[in-house]
Amino acid sequence: MTDSKPSSPLPSTSLNRSFTLSRAKEQAIEVSLLLCALVSIATTAGIVFVLVAESVFSIPPEQAFFQEVSVWEFFTGTQWTPQFADKHFGVLPLVCGTFLIAGIAALVGLPIGILSAVYLSEYATPRVRSIVKPILEILAGIPTVVYGFFALYLITPTLIKPLFSALGFDVDGYNALSAGIVVGIMIIPMVSSLSEDALRAVPRSLREAGYALGSTKFDVSAKVVLPAAFSGIVASFLLAIARAVGETMAVTIAAGQSPTMTLNPLRSVQTMTSYIVNVSLGDTPAGTIEYKSLYAVALCLFSITLVMNILSQFVMRRYREVYQ
Repeated sequence: MTDSKPSSPLPSTSLNRSFTLSRAKEQAIEVSLLLCALVSIATTAGIVFVLVAESVFSIPPEQAFFQEVSVWEFFTGTQWTPQFADKHFGVLPLVCGTFLIAGIAALVGLPIGILSAVYLSEYATPRVRSIVKPILEILAGIPTVVYGFFALYLITPTLIKPLFSALGFDVDGYNALSAGIVVGIMIIPMVSSLSEDALRAVPRSLREAGYALGSTKFDVSAKVVLPAAFSGIVASFLLAIARAVGETMAVTIAAGQSPTMTLNPLRSVQTMTSYIVNVSLGDTPAGTIEYKSLYAVALCLFSITLVMNILSQFVMRRYREVYQ
């Protein structure tokens, strides 16, 4: 009887070398992912630093915008004429124009977006969904400048002017209504996509429970699925409105450059973004009070959109439904 020779184990040095190499690769991947995640944070911090530095303080301090214009005048003034001889720096007309267009966009985009999301999630067959959803998402890929010219040369002369002129209203060639309509069309894909994701995340068991009680498809969609996806839907609404507030080229082309304090959608208005574009064209010398007002308006716009994004995250956390 011969003794079988045991197989020799792998050298411990080879195992250690393999483990060390694998560990180094994992650490390198982890560091790379961390750096990628920090890019957005660093970008946001850089934007905040530039806006605050140019608006609130700078070196030397007398070059800051709010050293020459009082904060009270900026936030409560009703005249915005920085490029006139009689200068006024009340940002309310710009804020009013911004939210007027965003409000019109919300009235157009939010209902269409949520209804299309309900249809795609609850009613459409897989074949129809595969056709309709890409067509909806094409709207998100159209350049915003195209929307602006679409509003200026089609919506205003062929839709708004004939309709309201027949009713006895005066319509400006550049007006907030046409700009709001095209911005509303622009936010439809965002509302539809995010809302559909929230609706499809609702467990099928809830739908089946509704059908078991004798509910129709509409009852299940309206009374079961929509309330269950409430947090995601509201978050999509807030993000879409923030997108409408920050829209630039479409409103610059379609709404005009008149910083008037009005709620009449048939009049020309100016938004915060369109003023920034106007100053950034290069006609305003750098270092002047008009140039520095650009950063003050940009800081105001950034603060508004930041608050809306924080609010959307709060709504998602506060009203999110958790299912097992």
